[in-house]
Amino acid sequence: MSIEKLRSRINKIDDELLSLLNERAKVVIEIGRLKKEKDAQVYSPEREREIFDRILKANKGPLSSRTLMAVWRELMSGSLELERSLRIGYLGPEGSFSHTAALLKFGQSVSYEPHSDIVGVFEEVGRGQCDLGIVPVENTTGGGVDETLDSFFETDVKVCAEVLMVIHHNLLSNCPLKKIKKVYSRPEIFTQCRRWLSTTLRDAETVAVASSAKAADIASAEEGSAAIGSAMAGQLYGLKVLRENIEDIADNITRFFVIGKEDAKATGDDKTAVLFSTAHKSGALADVLDIMKKHKINLTCIESRPSKKGQFEYYFFVDFPGHRTDKNVKAALEEAAGHCLKLVILGSFPRATQVL
Repeated sequence: MSIEKLRSRINKIDDELLSLLNERAKVVIEIGRLKKEKDAQVYSPEREREIFDRILKANKGPLSSRTLMAVWRELMSGSLELERSLRIGYLGPEGSFSHTAALLKFGQSVSYEPHSDIVGVFEEVGRGQCDLGIVPVENTTGGGVDETLDSFFETDVKVCAEVLMVIHHNLLSNCPLKKIKKVYSRPEIFTQCRRWLSTTLRDAETVAVASSAKAADIASAEEGSAAIGSAMAGQLYGLKVLRENIEDIADNITRFFVIGKEDAKATGDDKTAVLFSTAHKSGALADVLDIMKKHKINLTCIESRPSKKGQFEYYFFVDFPGHRTDKNVKAALEEAAGHCLKLVILGSFPRATQVL
């Protein structure tokens, strides 16, 4: 067949796709109406997981799974907007890694609201001003994000989903490398680029700010300054990328949590996040860990943070495979609570299986 005839065939297929997409949208609108009647959550992490799993399993090619995920991500973003306009809070300003993670997770059709710090994201979700928020929780190089962990202790929100995203750090500036006197970024980012900074910009002052995008904003207006952030931040704030991929470890992944007022229903492949502080007795933490072991629960993350309510008191953040409604998880948490001053289930959510 000639190119013209093949293109004509594509046009007919596109017409069919357009008709089917709008037919699907009409069903989405009806679902939105029913959710409104029942006062149900618009965003359903378990349904999102079900759709992606089904599409990827049914895919026979030649389109890649990554391509189909991108297509369905935007389709589902448009569907959320049809059901009800969602507002997603993130650590801003525009161009931050949290902003990128939010776009990759929720697409272009929903509304986004930048916040100057992570605490602000938690507070706005807690107040209901944002439907959902996305916050960084840990990095494969730098470990846990303290501000996020502390915010869980101080606000009443639930974890309803997680996002894994590859992070590439870039040195952004409009002055030559040798003239850089200050470098702005988040503390965690400096940790992830420690070796590169010590060998390449060892005489430059590192200045911690609330977000990598804020760092780019400052560097764009200050002579002799640079920022470490995303290529998107460089474009948004008119900075050149002087050096690409300066992170110390190439496989640098940040895990983000999606927070809301409710967590997710069980999918069969879930995780649960818990926050607890132990009783004032010898071996209290060991007792909790022994209980988890007894019920065959494998802790995939454990972080400790100092409590602000007493000197040398700590609380612990853990997460593990399983849903809070699973028999062994429920039994373990009920037993562990007897060894804790406080134990809060932060939420159960589908385990992220794709790195964005």
